[in-house]
Amino acid sequence: MKRTSKRLNIYFFPLFISIIAGLAIVAIILSFADEDHLSTLIPAVIVGIIIIYYIYLKLTKKRRKVDQALSKRFPKNWKFFMLQYVAFYNGLGSKEKKKFEKDVQTFLAEKEITPIDCSINEYDRLLVASSAIIPIFGFGNFDYPMLDEILIYPQQFNNDYQTDGVDRNILGMVGNGVMNRKMILSLPALRASFMYKGTSSNVGIHEFSHLIDGYDGATDGIPRLLLEKQYIVPWLDIMHKEIQKIQEGKSDINPYGATNQQEFFAVASEYFFSRPDMMEDEHKELYDMMVQIFKQKPNLYINQS
Repeated sequence: MKRTSKRLNIYFFPLFISIIAGLAIVAIILSFADEDHLSTLIPAVIVGIIIIYYIYLKLTKKRRKVDQALSKRFPKNWKFFMLQYVAFYNGLGSKEKKKFEKDVQTFLAEKEITPIDCSINEYDRLLVASSAIIPIFGFGNFDYPMLDEILIYPQQFNNDYQTDGVDRNILGMVGNGVMNRKMILSLPALRASFMYKGTSSNVGIHEFSHLIDGYDGATDGIPRLLLEKQYIVPWLDIMHKEIQKIQEGKSDINPYGATNQQEFFAVASEYFFSRPDMMEDEHKELYDMMVQIFKQKPNLYINQS
């Protein structure tokens, strides 16, 4: 009953806005009419209805697309693929698997995934969606409102988003400027992140962690969306200690994590979700803090042996 009520509210508010806009249009039309409003009333009402219908469809487009996706059963071939290649999903209980599946379906309905000069299949789309859902699985309904589209490139690229020429060493990027509200992922890197067991790298989780970090308006390695205030100072202390260890060559964390705070958070996030067992063994303090941040303990259900 509660879920039905919430569902109705999702559609009621856009309908209310649409009716208000339609009535405003009718009032404006009638204000320019002659004294005999009757001859203008019917056309004005028709225009108002059309406006109401158009605005309502526009406002509910995303929600209707999600509802349509969720009305379908999660395909068996998707489930089989994810059991094989998405270790995070494979380790979940049956109830959590259902939630993960619905989150994946919702993400795929809401976000565009566009191949650029390459071909992708339904399984590549599943890997993108899984990369997005894994970091946010431990907390409420977060749908990456700052992201509209994920572009899939055939290989590594450079800072000018080009896949030929020099300095093509970028595997993933959250776009800005003309690429605002877009993410770019290298297809080979995306696949490798899930296909090779034992790796502590995952380009998709890395880039989605940047989005989570930047949700508060500052991509600074302090994910205030997830991090409770009392943990900010301890998190900064741990982060700076770990960055120093990387710089001194005393850490197995990807050296790229020492670039700055935001890159450390993204690198630590992919390590946390890819090899939580190893992070807990080698970086217990860091692991415990990541548990606080993400409200998850992936070492309990991810087996990478």
